[in-house]
Amino acid sequence: MSVLAALSSIPSTSYSHPIEAPPANAHKLNPYLPLPASPSPTVLFTNATFLHSIPTSSLNRTVVHVFGAEEIVSPKGANAVSLISRSAQGAYDHALLALRLAQDEDAVVYHFIPSGLEGEIQEAEDVSAWLAGSLGTPKIAQGEEAEVSSEVRLAAAFDAISLSLLKFTRRPQRPFIHNKAESSRLVVNFLPSAVEAENVVEVVLAIPAPKEKLSSSLAGVKEVVVVEAGSGKYGPAWASVVDALEESDVSIRSVLVGASASSSEITSAISGEAPITRVGKPLSYSIPSKSVAIPSPEATYTELLAASPSPLEILNDPRHLATNESTSPLYAFGKAVAIRRDRARLVELAKKVLKGANTKPAVHEALSAWLLVRDEKKGAAEAGQKVEAAIGSAEGEEKEIVELGKKGLWEKRALWIVISNSWAADLASSGLHHALASGLDINLLVYETAASPFSPNAPAQPPKERKKDLALYALNMGDVYVASVAVYADYAGVLNAMREAETYSGPGLVLAYLPWGEKEDGETVSATEKAGALERLRETKRAVSGGWWPMFRWNPSAADDKRFSLDSSYVKAALSEFLDRQSHLSQLTLATPAIDSSVTASAGTDLVAARKEKARKAYDALLNSLDGPGLLVLVASDGGNAEKLAKRLVGRAKMRGVGASLRVLDEVAENVIETLSQEANVLFITSTAGQGESPLNGREFTKALGKISSSEELKETKVAVFGMGDSHYWPRPEDAGYYNKPARDLFPKLMSVGCQELLPLALGDDSDPDGVQTAYKPFEAALWRALGVDSVEVVEEKEEVVANEHIKIASDYLRGTILEGLEDKSTGAISASDAQLTKFHGTYMQDDRDIRESLKAQGLEPAYSFMIRVRMPAGVCNAQQWLDMDAIADEHGNSTFKLTTRQTFQFHGIIKSHLKKAMQAINKSLLDTIAACGDVNRNIQCTVNPALSKTHETVYNFAKDVSEHLLPSTNAYHEIWLDKKKVVGDAVQHLSADHEPLYGPYYLPRKFKIAVAVPPDNAVDVFTNDVGFIAIVENGEVVGYNVSAGGGMGVTHGNKKTYPRLGTILGFITPEEGKKVSESIMLVQRDNGNRQDRKNARLKYTVDRLGFPKFKSLVEERWGKKFASARDYHFDSNLDHYGWQQGHDGKWHFTMFIENGRVEDNAKHQFKSGLKDIAKVHKGTFRLTANQHLILSDIAPEDLDEMKRLLNKWGLDHIDHSGVRLSSSACVAFPTCGLAMAESERYLPVLIDKVEKICEEAGIRNDALVMRMTGCPNGCARPWAAEIAFVGKAPGAYMVMLGGSHLGTRLNKPFLESATEPEILAVLKPMIKRWALERHEGERFGDWTIRAGYIKPTTEGMNFWDDSFPSQQVQAPAIAA
Repeated sequence: MSVLAALSSIPSTSYSHPIEAPPANAHKLNPYLPLPASPSPTVLFTNATFLHSIPTSSLNRTVVHVFGAEEIVSPKGANAVSLISRSAQGAYDHALLALRLAQDEDAVVYHFIPSGLEGEIQEAEDVSAWLAGSLGTPKIAQGEEAEVSSEVRLAAAFDAISLSLLKFTRRPQRPFIHNKAESSRLVVNFLPSAVEAENVVEVVLAIPAPKEKLSSSLAGVKEVVVVEAGSGKYGPAWASVVDALEESDVSIRSVLVGASASSSEITSAISGEAPITRVGKPLSYSIPSKSVAIPSPEATYTELLAASPSPLEILNDPRHLATNESTSPLYAFGKAVAIRRDRARLVELAKKVLKGANTKPAVHEALSAWLLVRDEKKGAAEAGQKVEAAIGSAEGEEKEIVELGKKGLWEKRALWIVISNSWAADLASSGLHHALASGLDINLLVYETAASPFSPNAPAQPPKERKKDLALYALNMGDVYVASVAVYADYAGVLNAMREAETYSGPGLVLAYLPWGEKEDGETVSATEKAGALERLRETKRAVSGGWWPMFRWNPSAADDKRFSLDSSYVKAALSEFLDRQSHLSQLTLATPAIDSSVTASAGTDLVAARKEKARKAYDALLNSLDGPGLLVLVASDGGNAEKLAKRLVGRAKMRGVGASLRVLDEVAENVIETLSQEANVLFITSTAGQGESPLNGREFTKALGKISSSEELKETKVAVFGMGDSHYWPRPEDAGYYNKPARDLFPKLMSVGCQELLPLALGDDSDPDGVQTAYKPFEAALWRALGVDSVEVVEEKEEVVANEHIKIASDYLRGTILEGLEDKSTGAISASDAQLTKFHGTYMQDDRDIRESLKAQGLEPAYSFMIRVRMPAGVCNAQQWLDMDAIADEHGNSTFKLTTRQTFQFHGIIKSHLKKAMQAINKSLLDTIAACGDVNRNIQCTVNPALSKTHETVYNFAKDVSEHLLPSTNAYHEIWLDKKKVVGDAVQHLSADHEPLYGPYYLPRKFKIAVAVPPDNAVDVFTNDVGFIAIVENGEVVGYNVSAGGGMGVTHGNKKTYPRLGTILGFITPEEGKKVSESIMLVQRDNGNRQDRKNARLKYTVDRLGFPKFKSLVEERWGKKFASARDYHFDSNLDHYGWQQGHDGKWHFTMFIENGRVEDNAKHQFKSGLKDIAKVHKGTFRLTANQHLILSDIAPEDLDEMKRLLNKWGLDHIDHSGVRLSSSACVAFPTCGLAMAESERYLPVLIDKVEKICEEAGIRNDALVMRMTGCPNGCARPWAAEIAFVGKAPGAYMVMLGGSHLGTRLNKPFLESATEPEILAVLKPMIKRWALERHEGERFGDWTIRAGYIKPTTEGMNFWDDSFPSQQVQAPAIAA
């Protein structure tokens, strides 16, 4: 065992500088940083190089192990101790001694260990017990009159600990080892290495020196030679020996050993006569700047600085420092002062020389030109070079000008100093004051890495010093630029702040929020979370939305009304609401308040209605309590399923005369015994969350119940428990205990506290054939029997599964109360029924789920916003429309927009007050949103193949015609969003009376999707749609279409009555018959679809329920014709073809990669700015693909070079990604989608990073592998048709599918029920490697997984679940690998 390994095994809180092979259990510590404070002794592993970077003021109760020591450094401080080890065993024993000294005496112990120590090391057992035990030896007695010095106290402690260690290890420890010999010369060796001489004292305890014991070694000695490392005038060890032997009659000589001194030179110096002898070269240590590790998360800010268009430098960036320079901000401030002083001197000299009588005209002209542009971003350097050329080899002040200019001072450099807890320690308050008060043009970038108080990972006690408070200090100074930014909340705001700080002529302070910035991705931040981009994003949202980290900019150079900019949208909204309230209050102070009469009228009406409702509830309660049994239902639910079940049960109970009531579990947490003891019957219904935890609204009750022992008060209370969970969510045997754990823990606990059993424990399983209903139905029947009401005859109320149908019928052709809801300023939401209706108008109500819980904890409503989806058949728009969409995202949304898998635009983050404005802006661009969502025909997809110019134009027009034909006819859209105006070109049409000739007042049972494919390209995945048109092209002309029907992607987890399905070919039609055929299929679905159960309402279930022949006959009957036999066709891919293509018409087209369709600017790419720049000059069209990418289309040959230049400028021509990345797609999922169960768009790129490495190792980096991910089983990214797919089941857990076809002609099949990232990678790694080695020529991954026996093929939708989740025997080898 090495010395380092042995020392690191001693139990302690340890840190390590970036030494060679640092201990694995030690925390990393950058040079120059202080040791973190700790209640227990700390240990630092360092070497001779990094020793000099330690801020000694931070050391307390610390052991510093110095490896590769060449000299003994004299530590500062009263409690400092130095130990020297010259053997491997000695180093281990001294480490124990040092740790005990630090612990007992609050000492700082430096332990010097030379290089090359080898030998066997006997480690002690139970070191922790020895450290905690008594020494067994009294310390030095302290008299009342004499004060004991620290040296005496530490020397006595050394002796006492050494004696205790002797008893513990059976090895003696001495302050020095005297190798006696007959000689008049005594050599006292303070070097870490041994010396070749006689009569040598090898010093172990160097500081404090053992004076008395040294004196006792002087018998027969006339001369003492002190050997130590150093290159100064005197050595500190020599001085301590002189002090120790001041009363002795001996001469004391000094030998100072430097670098590269040989043993013979040292021996010769010992034998000499000179009082001071120096051998070797002077010792020097330079800390390499590359040894300072900057956490990669900080690159999100520093890369923005590096990308600045103006010259700048981070003065303490370790990558650009000389070996003798420090990353300390204080050192960097000194550099900044020098740079600004020298440049001021350069300007002063230039002006002085200009005024000189003897200045040459060329020099005068050059200096004048430079002074005019000296502060400009461009031209200053070039003008400076002309000055150098004009001056030439002059002397005096002109020579000084040239010398200063060559230091890089011709340009005004933007100077930045970074303050980071992880590598650049804080300036402290005095240093910060000097930097800001200096008036110099210097910018400070200060990181705040603490979690907000709203975070589940927040410390129990918030830190006393908060970086954000520095803003208040700086703002008080008035002339300092101050900004508070957060890159994970507002990327554009960070850019603005950095540019403004650079431009401002004076000190600037930019406070940057970067939660857990000191931790690399993957490091633990709490018991349940690890650092990563997603976690930092969520934490930033909590901090910003809660107001803990306000985002603002203060620019003293701006106009008075623009100096302060508030960038926090949440704070803005709250402030606006507050000011709005204030204006209402001020109205009341007027002599004649301007209050609308409707206010008082509505208040009276509301009061009467409230009294009637209260009376009705009281009457119901009286009836229920007359003779029926009582039942209290307590529910805990996260997703709402358990709550829905409980509400339905309470309603049924009341119909049987049971006095039933419903409460949330946590509502009774404060008085559990009192509540339960007053009830005769209590039913608990709870779902399962997380790792078998109670739902959030049941956890306080669970804690309270756990503290209760048996109680006599509960003996009359009967209880029943029904749990809801998913047994297949925990496929591994070791995790089976998490299944329905809250219910299984709750029932025995209730029995143990004294409750009686009403019914045995019942557990509902989502994986049963009917889901939880399989167990719930007999449980409910047993409950009625137990309550004695099973014989009561009642007419069961229907389940509210047809709520959507009721809403549609009562909506007055999709009007509902949407207009009234938009006018309601008291909430950011609209009513639940209106939220269903707005889908037909192309918008969904959502909320930010990243901050939902933190807002709830603050008593606030969710951060509601709306998603808008544009209707854009075939995904084609012109350049002006692209610019319009870009502006809408900035003005009304979250400054990004999404290219969806249905070839259209999607906006997120639109608050209610901007919803109508955004809708109007979309219509103004001659696009619309009607029927983009809802139970109608949605946006029609179409193969984008611009190389086939004529064919594409034909199918594009066909898609537009079908889309227009199937549009709803209601006027509601134009009334609500466009103020009763229907815009067509530049004309406004009058609205006719409402009539829905196709849909009727009921509309469709569920959504309806159509796609058009042009073989051999199946990028639209035509068979995943309700209706598919496959173009048959002959001699370049579209002669007709094969029609498919019955495709669909949505599934419900655990419900095997739901499944994906690919469409079945009906036959061939001519292009002219397309509109009528699509109408006929849609109307058969309208009249035969399942309106009772939305989970089984799609066309695919109608086809299978009726049987395909019957369905086909119904379509033909309504159409009035028969389908012709299907024509031959062939697909060869369902992917996009990236790069340049030239069409038949000579125009060019470029397909670019937009990862997951998110058009935004971030640290990696700037899609949004780049495409906006291109759209300003592009004369053709933009075409969105069904795989979420973009084609820059219809580029004339004369414009090709300019388009290539712009694409290259913004990096949009970069398509050299891996095959798996180019073949991937993901839905939005968190944070906005209300259906999401897990991450998707934000997580898939992270997972692909790791899968790419597997592919590269297997030598298949460029091979396409269709990989898709969705956050829920509804299938927006068409996962069920991918070769590999991941469908979210819970945060961090996904169902994994394999075996889909790369042609889009075969569904995949479930392979793993619930897998985390490590399990996914463990399965894919050996599988991908096998595929690379075993595949046939051209064999794709999906096909190979079937041939290799991993999965069986899905031949049709109804056998999707058959043979799913192969046995553990099949999965285990892959996972184990």
